Amino acid sequence: MNLRPVQKADNDTLLSDLLDHAYNALRIDNPLRKDAFEMSDEEKVKRIARSFAEIMDTLGLDLTDDSLKDTPMRVAKMYVHEAFRGLDPANKPDVTLFENKYQYGKMLIERNITLYSNCEHHFVPVYGKAHVAYFSTGKVIGLSKLNRLVDYYARRPQVQERMTIQILNELKNTLETEDVAVVVDAVHHCVCSRGVQDVNSSTVTIEYSGKFLNDSVKREFLSLLKLS
Repeated sequence: MNLRPVQKADNDTLLSDLLDHAYNALRIDNPLRKDAFEMSDEEKVKRIARSFAEIMDTLGLDLTDDSLKDTPMRVAKMYVHEAFRGLDPANKPDVTLFENKYQYGKMLIERNITLYSNCEHHFVPVYGKAHVAYFSTGKVIGLSKLNRLVDYYARRPQVQERMTIQILNELKNTLETEDVAVVVDAVHHCVCSRGVQDVNSSTVTIEYSGKFLNDSVKREFLSLLKLS
């Protein structure tokens, strides 16, 4: 008598899990818990250092060795203050906009912006170049800020597709224009240093909006990047 209600509950749970998975797969924000920033950076460093020491100990490494004894703390500081600092909104760069006094209306491209990130699936490095472009609608951004915004979104455990969309959306919001394009060309160590160990491949992701959806504008942009 109780079989049908139990089955219905299981189906409802399965459907809910599938919907949650689909939402998380499509979401643009990095998947963070609501309490992600309740702990201070100093507390995070101490906690990560303890956990990493346990990992090293499990691997059989001698943590009394001069070369290894400070590694857990070094790794913890690197995670919090460098590699993953882009997770904290407090580290988002301040952006200054300027009036487009010269009425420059053509495409502006910042090429070969160096980026360093980490694959969120294996926590191994991702490195490469980002190329961003936009058409001004009255405001222009300091060029170094383009590099800083790319770095901010790269300094997280990331998926390249998500990062590309994040950079595009941030530039659209900051510049108050839809006319933005972003290309990311990166090497993933989860491909070249493990698994298939292909050292010759790279991953390219592209996002367009506004004028860049026009085929002629798109071709001009790619030709200037030598990607067409």
